[in-house]
Amino acid sequence: MIRLNPKNLRSITLISAVALLSISIKPLFAQDELCVGRYFTPEEGHAVLQKVTPATLVEWEKRRMAVLDQIKKGMELEKVPPRPNSPIIRHSRRKMQGYVVENIAFEVLPGVYVTGNLYQPEKKSKSMPAVLAPHGHGRNPDGRFMEQTQIRAAMLARGGAVVFTYDMLGHGDSQHSDHKLPKALKLQTISSIRALDFLLEQPGVDPARLAVSGESGGGTQTFLLAALDDRVKVTVPCVMISAYFFGGCVCESGMPIHKKGSYQTTNAEIAALTAPRPMLMISNGKDWTQHNPVSEYPYMQKVYNLYGQKENVQNVHLPEEGHDFGPSKRKAMYEFLGQHIGIDLKKLKNRKGDFDESLATVLPEADLRVFNDQHPRPANYLTGEERLSALLDSF
Repeated sequence: MIRLNPKNLRSITLISAVALLSISIKPLFAQDELCVGRYFTPEEGHAVLQKVTPATLVEWEKRRMAVLDQIKKGMELEKVPPRPNSPIIRHSRRKMQGYVVENIAFEVLPGVYVTGNLYQPEKKSKSMPAVLAPHGHGRNPDGRFMEQTQIRAAMLARGGAVVFTYDMLGHGDSQHSDHKLPKALKLQTISSIRALDFLLEQPGVDPARLAVSGESGGGTQTFLLAALDDRVKVTVPCVMISAYFFGGCVCESGMPIHKKGSYQTTNAEIAALTAPRPMLMISNGKDWTQHNPVSEYPYMQKVYNLYGQKENVQNVHLPEEGHDFGPSKRKAMYEFLGQHIGIDLKKLKNRKGDFDESLATVLPEADLRVFNDQHPRPANYLTGEERLSALLDSF
């Protein structure tokens, strides 16, 4: 793992590109309002960042409000709809090695449920940190059931945190429609806000020590939630922040949050709305985050420095690695959260002082599912793209 200091960086080219496939987007908004996938070249994205880099805090705060305003307008969320007053579904509590896991579902819109798993320390304390853990688009096997997602949640729970992993639309137990719903971005943002509500409702959670961390599309959810919700105190967006790549899925760039008329922003600038709250950018050499050390990270430092908090943003860059939330990326995240929200790192290490992820148990998908023969979907569970789209259009 390489921790980069901009003073020691040699100039590296911004020309190379990554040949990763984007998910096609079903037309719904004017195409010139959407910034999909590799919307810019790396050079163009860098130039946009240079153009919008603020010189003063007053200038930044004005720009910040403009970016935030377009995010809300673009995803049609100037007002978040109320959460239905229905009971939380929870079952299948399992005691593991130093932590427990439960299967969870709760209603966020009429007939629409967030589904996931709650990881907690085996021995709770009166004041505990908490971590919301969105996942990316990987299906090995699927979403929150992925090994990388289970391991990081289990390890953080061993370290004293209350952790909630939850499904993207069309993944896991979230089968209201497939993932290509045109307004998936709107729905998933509502889900993230309500998942945050749920996490904060857990006994003993300290609202001053609340973090969000996800990879790829989960990284997008991480920095969008932090931009919209000041309850998020610390973020670790993994393999996602880019000035030229906007996400190739409807849940990231399917609504006009990046562009409107002459207005233009990037995911790097949206992530900067987290400032001055602590943020760790995790990047690698084989996807759109490959230029973070010389483009997005220096920009982020300039924004944080306007608050006198330059040290609150860090970049761990792994030039030989690829697009995942693998072991070295998770270890960087553990260390950062240990520093900023009080994860007990001693409980994650072996006698040699190395992180020991064998302490986390990867459970079979069937054990983590919320809905099954013994626990069927609620009677009002809404399914079908048309019905779900109509609901989202109603507010």
